[in-house]
Amino acid sequence: MSEPATLKVYYDAGCPICRRDRRRYERWSGGAASVEWLDVTDHADYLRARGIDPQEALKSLHVENDAGRLCHGLDAYILLMRRVTRLRPLAWLIGLPLVKPLLGVWYHRWVRRRLRREGRL
Repeated sequence: MSEPATLKVYYDAGCPICRRDRRRYERWSGGAASVEWLDVTDHADYLRARGIDPQEALKSLHVENDAGRLCHGLDAYILLMRRVTRLRPLAWLIGLPLVKPLLGVWYHRWVRRRLRREGRL
Protein backbone atom coordinates (compact mmCIF):
# COMPACT_ATOMS: atom_id res chain seq x y z
CA MET A 1 0.00 0.00 0.00
CA SER A 2 1.42 3.41 -0.94
CA GLU A 3 2.12 6.17 1.54
CA PRO A 4 -0.66 8.80 1.59
CA ALA A 5 0.19 12.18 0.12
CA THR A 6 1.57 14.73 2.53
CA LEU A 7 -0.78 17.14 4.23
CA LYS A 8 0.44 20.49 5.52
CA VAL A 9 -1.36 21.47 8.70
CA TYR A 10 -1.30 25.15 9.63
CA TYR A 11 -2.14 25.31 13.30
CA ASP A 12 -1.76 27.65 16.27
CA ALA A 13 1.42 26.41 17.95
CA GLY A 14 0.93 29.09 20.60
CA CYS A 15 -2.14 27.23 21.84
CA PRO A 16 -1.38 24.57 24.50
CA ILE A 17 -4.52 22.62 23.57
CA CYS A 18 -3.53 22.66 19.88
CA ARG A 19 -0.03 21.40 20.72
CA ARG A 20 -1.52 18.64 22.89
CA ASP A 21 -3.91 17.63 20.10
CA ARG A 22 -0.97 17.52 17.66
CA ARG A 23 1.02 15.22 19.97
CA ARG A 24 -2.04 13.00 20.41
CA TYR A 25 -2.57 12.84 16.64
CA GLU A 26 1.09 11.95 16.06
CA ARG A 27 0.93 9.23 18.71
CA TRP A 28 -2.29 7.72 17.33
CA SER A 29 -1.05 7.87 13.75
CA GLY A 30 2.29 6.29 14.57
CA GLY A 31 4.18 9.46 13.72
CA ALA A 32 2.45 10.04 10.37
CA ALA A 33 5.37 11.13 8.24
CA SER A 34 2.76 12.21 5.73
CA VAL A 35 1.70 15.19 7.89
CA GLU A 36 3.79 18.33 8.13
CA TRP A 37 2.86 20.60 11.04
CA LEU A 38 3.42 24.33 10.44
CA ASP A 39 2.83 27.16 12.91
CA VAL A 40 0.51 29.81 11.50
CA THR A 41 2.63 32.63 12.92
CA ASP A 42 5.82 31.29 11.31
CA HIS A 43 4.12 30.98 7.90
CA ALA A 44 2.15 34.22 7.83
CA ASP A 45 3.72 35.44 4.56
CA TYR A 46 2.92 32.18 2.80
CA LEU A 47 -0.67 32.27 4.03
CA ARG A 48 -1.06 35.90 2.94
CA ALA A 49 0.24 34.94 -0.52
CA ARG A 50 -2.51 32.31 -0.63
CA GLY A 51 -5.11 34.94 0.27
CA ILE A 52 -5.47 33.91 3.91
CA ASP A 53 -5.22 36.49 6.68
CA PRO A 54 -2.91 35.00 9.35
CA GLN A 55 -5.20 36.37 12.08
CA GLU A 56 -8.08 34.45 10.50
CA ALA A 57 -5.87 31.36 10.26
CA LEU A 58 -5.43 31.49 14.04
CA LYS A 59 -9.20 31.13 14.35
CA SER A 60 -9.50 28.02 12.20
CA LEU A 61 -7.30 25.03 11.44
CA HIS A 62 -6.10 25.03 7.83
CA VAL A 63 -4.92 21.93 5.96
CA GLU A 64 -3.33 21.89 2.52
CA ASN A 65 -3.28 18.71 0.46
CA ASP A 66 -0.52 17.71 -1.96
CA ALA A 67 -2.40 19.39 -4.84
CA GLY A 68 -2.29 22.73 -3.00
CA ARG A 69 -5.98 22.75 -2.10
CA LEU A 70 -6.60 24.42 1.25
CA CYS A 71 -9.52 23.62 3.49
CA HIS A 72 -10.24 25.02 6.92
CA GLY A 73 -12.37 24.56 9.99
CA LEU A 74 -14.20 21.29 10.38
CA ASP A 75 -13.38 20.27 6.80
CA ALA A 76 -9.70 20.47 7.74
CA TYR A 77 -10.26 18.36 10.86
CA ILE A 78 -12.20 15.78 8.85
CA LEU A 79 -9.44 15.53 6.24
CA LEU A 80 -6.83 15.08 8.96
CA MET A 81 -8.84 12.62 11.05
CA ARG A 82 -9.58 10.35 8.09
CA ARG A 83 -5.86 9.50 8.09
CA VAL A 84 -6.04 7.76 11.47
CA THR A 85 -8.07 4.57 11.79
CA ARG A 86 -9.33 5.30 15.30
CA LEU A 87 -10.46 8.81 14.28
CA ARG A 88 -12.33 7.86 11.10
CA PRO A 89 -15.67 7.29 12.90
CA LEU A 90 -15.35 10.72 14.51
CA ALA A 91 -14.55 12.29 11.11
CA TRP A 92 -17.70 10.66 9.73
CA LEU A 93 -19.80 11.90 12.67
CA ILE A 94 -18.48 15.45 12.41
CA GLY A 95 -19.33 15.49 8.71
CA LEU A 96 -23.01 14.68 9.20
CA PRO A 97 -25.32 17.38 7.81
CA LEU A 98 -26.86 18.34 11.17
CA VAL A 99 -23.75 17.87 13.29
CA LYS A 100 -21.27 19.81 11.16
CA PRO A 101 -22.97 23.24 11.22
CA LEU A 102 -23.77 23.06 14.94
CA LEU A 103 -20.27 21.91 15.84
CA GLY A 104 -18.85 24.60 13.55
CA VAL A 105 -20.65 27.35 15.46
CA TRP A 106 -19.46 25.96 18.79
CA TYR A 107 -15.87 25.55 17.52
CA HIS A 108 -15.63 29.15 16.25
CA ARG A 109 -17.05 30.54 19.48
CA TRP A 110 -14.65 28.46 21.55
CA VAL A 111 -11.60 29.57 19.51
CA ARG A 112 -12.56 33.25 19.62
CA ARG A 113 -13.08 33.04 23.39
CA ARG A 114 -9.68 31.33 23.82
CA LEU A 115 -7.89 33.93 21.69
CA ARG A 116 -9.56 36.79 23.59
CA ARG A 117 -8.56 35.23 26.91
CA GLU A 118 -4.98 35.00 25.67
CA GLY A 119 -5.04 38.60 24.42
CA ARG A 120 -4.44 37.56 20.81
CA LEU A 121 -7.75 38.73 19.35
